[in-house]
Amino acid sequence: MDLYRDPSPAGASSISLEAEVPEVLFEGMRDFLRSHPQWDQYSVITSALAGFLFQNGCGDHSVTQHYLDGLFLQR
Repeated sequence: MDLYRDPSPAGASSISLEAEVPEVLFEGMRDFLRSHPQWDQYSVITSALAGFLFQNGCGDHSVTQHYLDGLFLQR
């Protein structure tokens, strides 16, 4: 896994992530994105990662906020 830090506007920062995933997960994401054009690959990965971290005990407020946004944001 490779990580690259990219500055974002408004003082927020983001990390560019390069990772290998099983082909079946990639195909599942691709199929999901085809049927949900309001989502993009970055939103799916961010939502999945925030969900994993939240459900496994990460108490960081920003992670919790990303998790809740993914649950309740109408896309």
